[in-house]
Amino acid sequence: MDGVVTDLIAVGLKRGSDELLSSDIINGPFTMNNSTPTGVYANGNDNKKFKGDRPPCSPSRVLHLRKIPSDVTEAEVISLGLPFGKVTNLLMLKGKSQAFLEMASEEAAVTMVNYYTPVTPHLRSQPVFIQYSNHRELKTDNLPNQASVQAALQAVSAGQSGSLALPGAPTSEGTILPGQSPVLRIIIENLFYPVTLEVLHQIFSKFGAVLKIITFTKNNQFQALLQYADPLNAHYAKMALDGQNIYNACCTLRIDFSKLTSLNVKYNNDKSRDFTRLDLPTGDGQPSLEPPMAAAFGAPGIISSPYAGAAGFAPAIGFPQGLSVQTVPGALGPLTITSSAVTGRMAIPGASGIPGNSVLLVTNLNPDLVTPHGLFILFGVYGDVHRVKIMFNKKENALVQMADANQAQLAMNHLSGQRLYGKVLRATLSKHQAVQLPREGQEDQGLTKDFSNSPLHRFKKPGSKNFQNIFPPSATLHLSNIPPSVTVDDLKNLFTEAGCSVKAFKFFQKDRKMALIQLGSVEEAIQALIELHNHDLGENHHLRVSFSKSTI
Repeated sequence: MDGVVTDLIAVGLKRGSDELLSSDIINGPFTMNNSTPTGVYANGNDNKKFKGDRPPCSPSRVLHLRKIPSDVTEAEVISLGLPFGKVTNLLMLKGKSQAFLEMASEEAAVTMVNYYTPVTPHLRSQPVFIQYSNHRELKTDNLPNQASVQAALQAVSAGQSGSLALPGAPTSEGTILPGQSPVLRIIIENLFYPVTLEVLHQIFSKFGAVLKIITFTKNNQFQALLQYADPLNAHYAKMALDGQNIYNACCTLRIDFSKLTSLNVKYNNDKSRDFTRLDLPTGDGQPSLEPPMAAAFGAPGIISSPYAGAAGFAPAIGFPQGLSVQTVPGALGPLTITSSAVTGRMAIPGASGIPGNSVLLVTNLNPDLVTPHGLFILFGVYGDVHRVKIMFNKKENALVQMADANQAQLAMNHLSGQRLYGKVLRATLSKHQAVQLPREGQEDQGLTKDFSNSPLHRFKKPGSKNFQNIFPPSATLHLSNIPPSVTVDDLKNLFTEAGCSVKAFKFFQKDRKMALIQLGSVEEAIQALIELHNHDLGENHHLRVSFSKSTI
């Protein structure tokens, strides 16, 4: 045990209290018998029961990584965190096949853990396991061999700002250029199995919000144009997926940046889709490319699917249920492709009989404070909530029915693991296909609410800009629809009276109807959004509140 203590002291990990508790030494990541450390794992298959009465680790911006390959580089480990936010520090313990990764914010770490819960990350074809650390920050200033880590972190920081390539990546691929397009051009080589629009959406949406996809054939090759909300998402997707196989030994992705900066989709069907426009027709024939797109790629005027009648495509070869996408080192682990995706049935939001489930089971709620309306407002940040049911006999659990399966997945990814009213919320897909309203005369205590026709839906309007402004919960909130007479002090007092500590505030210079307000924590911001979204500010103005990607 003395060796364990020595290791812990040498590491220089710093808790919020500047002390290392005995429980860390006994149950922490440096036990000498190679037993699985306790904590909250990002891999369902690796979950272990907690020893004794020790509760799971609460979310922390420091993450503990296990089973990393001995020959892995600092840049490869850092790459695990890049899609979720800025990586601020790294401690490599190669002799123990472990590492500690520090993110810039707790919300970035939570998003990362939530993402890697169903999708095990791999480094050099070896699965890596992630958990929250007991520690709140990494203190590595006086440790040896940290020069290479700091060099890698600086290179990544420069790469994110567009001035330097990421370590280990070719210059042409690793640099984010100013004005780089959010549109990717994708070519599928060695097309042994059919690749549908839904398959592409499932793969590429792991790196950010996919707004539009167009598929077509050119030179007898299946190709696609895919538009992200942000060029940075396109950059990470290209870095992680270029050259990877969708299925084992076939369907190779060749990815490049498009010359186009935006796609114009006319039809929502199996060949093209605008995920921000639910009102588009399916089209009687095959959609035509806009002239600028045809000019950019020398494509014919008609987009054709590589498979005639793709919606009903039934391959002669028997597909296994749930094909697994080949591992993408550092980013994408095994990804289950649903049978509906393989056979080409596109999940169109709002359409009947879509694959996937739109109902979420939300657990570990605070039964004394949570309400159907509060869950409606919170989950409504990520989609249109139709119904909410708090369980009559178990009020810490609730069902939330979203407008479609895509919105349910989005809400689950962003909200599971967040703190609400002092408890860590958990969200998973429910076995129920819909939330049933109580029968007439049935006791319910107002715990089931139908919000189908609510005027507060954020995504009902076709082409709404809200589709492009979906961000993880953060301590900074975006405020809009502010009347001219409302002052800085008015808004600060409003949030203070709601129990929040206001750290910073600023109006937008060009549009005083909007502002940013930074609160004391992400939990405060979540609760403020629930309480103050749609608050009446007078002059027929109701406050609009959403999470911001910016800081003040």
